[in-house]
Amino acid sequence: MKFKKKILCIGAGYVGAPSNVMIASKCPDYKVTVVDINPQRIDAWNSDNLPVYEPGLDAIVKKTRGKNLFFSTDIDNQIKENDIIFVCVNTPTKTFGAGAGMAADLQYWEKTARQILENSRSSKIVIEKSTLPIKTALAMERILASGKGDITFDVLSNPEFMAEGTAINDLENPDRVLIGSRETPNGLAARAQLVEIYSRWVSPEKIITSNIWSAELSKLVANAFLAQRVSSINSISALCEKADADISEVARAVGMDSRIGSKFLKAGIGFGGSCFKKDILNLVYLCHFYGLPQVAAYWESVVKINEYQQERFIANILQSMFNTLAGKKICVLGFAFKADTGDTRESPAINITRMLLAEHAEVVISDPKALGNAAMDLADNEGKISYIEDPYQATTGCHALAIMTDWDLYRKLDYRKIYKSMIKPAFIFDGRNIIDQHKCFEIGFNVFPIGKPALTRF
Repeated sequence: MKFKKKILCIGAGYVGAPSNVMIASKCPDYKVTVVDINPQRIDAWNSDNLPVYEPGLDAIVKKTRGKNLFFSTDIDNQIKENDIIFVCVNTPTKTFGAGAGMAADLQYWEKTARQILENSRSSKIVIEKSTLPIKTALAMERILASGKGDITFDVLSNPEFMAEGTAINDLENPDRVLIGSRETPNGLAARAQLVEIYSRWVSPEKIITSNIWSAELSKLVANAFLAQRVSSINSISALCEKADADISEVARAVGMDSRIGSKFLKAGIGFGGSCFKKDILNLVYLCHFYGLPQVAAYWESVVKINEYQQERFIANILQSMFNTLAGKKICVLGFAFKADTGDTRESPAINITRMLLAEHAEVVISDPKALGNAAMDLADNEGKISYIEDPYQATTGCHALAIMTDWDLYRKLDYRKIYKSMIKPAFIFDGRNIIDQHKCFEIGFNVFPIGKPALTRF
C-alpha cells in the first residue's frame, strides 16, 4: 500500500505511543511507526500484553497494528524513511549538577536530536511532543542546523494535554490541540502540515496555533495550574479537619462559582504522575534562572503543600493507632497515582508506604494494575512488604486500610466482609474520600477521611 504520509514517533511511552496510535486510527492512509531503544517495550507493543494500560487502547492497537501502525527498535533507518518525526522521549528532573532537583534533564532529548541529524537524508519536520522548558526548540534548531548540505529541519512544538486513565477519550475528543511554530514561511508551512493531520478528526476551532515559545510554556503552565488547584483544596482540607468542616461541602459550594468551576477540587493525599511535580519544579527553575525569585517561591509552595498532605496523612495514621505502627499490618489499597492506569511515577503511595515501613509496619499492597511497578518502586526498601491483587485476601488479618487510589473497585467492596477478617479495632484511612464513610463506621470501622471529621469510637 502506498501511504500519503509517513510519520515516526521516537519514544514508545505513555505519551508517544497512545497519541500516535490515535493518529494511525484516524488516518488509515498514513503510515505510523513508533520506535524505542527498549526492545522489551517494543516487544510488548507487538504482543497482546501492552506495556501501557489505558481503557480502550488495546482495541485500537489491535485494529491498526500491522496495517498502518508499526512498532520497531530500528530507530536509525526509520529516521531515514520518515519525513515527519514526533520526539516523545523522557525528560525527567535532573538529579545531578546545576539545577539538580528542579531543572529538566535533557540528555535523552539531545541524543535524539543528534540521532535525527546523523541519520537524515532528506528534510524533516521535527515535532516536540515531550514536555520541555521554553527555548528548548531553539537548542534543537541549533543542533539540527549544524549539519552540512541542503537538508533542512523545521521544529514545531505540539505538547500533549491528555490525562492518563482517560487518554483515549482525551486524544479522540481533545479540549484543544496546540501547535507552535516559527512565524516564518517554512515554519508556517510545517505548521500547516501538522494542522492537516489533526484536522482529520479535530474540529478547526479546537486547533490553536501560536509561536513556538508560547506553545512550550503553555504545557508547563497548564500542568502547574492543575496541580495548584489540587494543592489549594488539600490545604483547605487540613483546615476543615481542625474546624469540623466538611471539605466535600466546601468544594461543592466553591465549585458552583462559574468563575472557579468544580474540576480538580477533590481533596486527597496529593497529586502524582510523571508531569505535575516535574513541570512545576522546571517552572521554578526557569523563574530563578530569569531572576524571578518571588514567582519561583509561589510555585514551589504548590509542591510543598503536596508533600505536607502526605506527611499529614501518615501522622494521622500514627496518632490514631495509638502512636505506634510497629508490627501492625497495614493494607495499602491502590498504588497507581490515579485510577485506570498502572503508572506509579511520583505516586503518593510510594512515599506513604516508605513512611509506613520506617515506622516498622508490615505493609500489604493491593492494586488491580500496578503491582509490578510497585514492586520495582519499593525494591530498595527494607521491611515486610507483600503484593496481593485480590483486595479481600490482601486485607485479611490487617489492622488498618489506607486507600491511596480512587479505583472504582474500592467503592464497591464488601466492607462488612473485610471488617470481619481484620484485627480489631479496625481502621480505614480514606485518602481519596471514595467510600461510604458513615456506613463503614456503622459496620464497626474507625474511619478517618480527608478534610472531614473522623468517625471514631475513641
